[in-house]
Amino acid sequence: MSGTPGAPGQGAGGAQGTRRGSLRAALGGLTTRGRSFLAAGLAAVVCAYALGQQELLRVGALLAVLPLVCVLVLHRTRYRVAAYRRLSPARVPARSEARVRLRIENVSRLPTGLLMLQDRVPYVLGPRPRFMLDRIEPGGRREVSYRVRSDMRGRYPLGPLQLRLTDPFGMCELTSSFSTYDTLTVVPPTETLPAGRTAGETSGLGEGRSRAPALAGDDDVIPRGYRHGDDLRRVHWRSTARYGELMVRREEQPQQPRCTVLLDTRRTAYPGAGPDSPFEWAVAGAASVCLHLLERGYSVRLLTDTGAAAPGPDGGGFSADRAGIADTANTAGLLLETLAVVAHSERPDLSGAWEMLRGGAAGREGLLVAFLGGLDEEQTLAVARMRQRAGRAVAFLAAPGPPEAAGPGGTSAGLGSGGAADPGADGPLRALSEAGWTALPGGPGISVAALWQEAGRTGGAGRE
Repeated sequence: MSGTPGAPGQGAGGAQGTRRGSLRAALGGLTTRGRSFLAAGLAAVVCAYALGQQELLRVGALLAVLPLVCVLVLHRTRYRVAAYRRLSPARVPARSEARVRLRIENVSRLPTGLLMLQDRVPYVLGPRPRFMLDRIEPGGRREVSYRVRSDMRGRYPLGPLQLRLTDPFGMCELTSSFSTYDTLTVVPPTETLPAGRTAGETSGLGEGRSRAPALAGDDDVIPRGYRHGDDLRRVHWRSTARYGELMVRREEQPQQPRCTVLLDTRRTAYPGAGPDSPFEWAVAGAASVCLHLLERGYSVRLLTDTGAAAPGPDGGGFSADRAGIADTANTAGLLLETLAVVAHSERPDLSGAWEMLRGGAAGREGLLVAFLGGLDEEQTLAVARMRQRAGRAVAFLAAPGPPEAAGPGGTSAGLGSGGAADPGADGPLRALSEAGWTALPGGPGISVAALWQEAGRTGGAGRE
């Protein structure tokens, strides 16, 4: 038998077993039954010599030789098995299932024996799947599948696949491991937010102005180099003659709306842990808002209390235009993968986020959406100062329980279902509202979509 499957096979997630293991490793693969037969056989041989019983000697020799023969046969068996794993999908929301498909191919000229497969799976995804495969003919293949599910977001390795080969009598069992593994990304669950117009949203054209000569005159034209596909009617001949290369007039540059989503990750700001904790609610809310704004054409920047911007290049926002793609699927995937692994920080304050905002990345025309944990008086003042760096600011404070949603200043908005708002959040809500924020209490059990709609209504947003 081959020992440890090693070199990757053809295709993603594939590996083949081709190298022969040592005889000592094969002897170590004796099962409890094999060891019992060997011990019983040796004991019978010793007793046969002591008692002079030839019949007992024959029985003892048979019991002792049988497991050794099985070990030798398995050790000498040359097999080449390729294994492939496919995840569907490779990125799945928390509390949703993903299917893992395994394909085993016998690429040798000899049939295999009884094969047992076991895929290594983290305990949070469920028990380790085990499969029993009967004889696989030369060139044959078998396919099996199993499901995994996690209540907690994160990135989880699947594999490597372990292959066990046994003899028909169950005397010996040899285990080999493939070298490849795959990664399942469990992203935070998201909600579809209402399509109502957000306050502070521009029409998309901003204050851009046409630079055509008919409006500004030839002296005000700022040309650029010709690019493949440009309309030849936009060629600016005076600049072409001046620079010695083909130049075209710039078109009106639309001003893309910007948004900064701030996620408070301080460990001291969130009580409890687990999938139903306030922190997980805040992460899921931030993911929902990011996806919603990306679909509406915003340039989205994700900040945490550490000041780290993700994912965008050079700390900038991320949008379909920046990514250079026709839709926002890949951009949304990058944001979700970033939020899938975000963890608590040990910082005591929000100074890192304030430094990023004060640096000028978020202008007055931008939208600031913050998902915050518990705030003391000092941190409340720090968040209130952030309002100066945005044209509109919306804050959602995660409470330990399912509070009844409230409007700015802690007044009831009628969005919750049972339970009262956290009394400790009334002070920060009132202070943020006085500073110009649209502040609403949230938490586990509260719909982010309902809070978003309420934020647009209380912020004076019109409906589209």
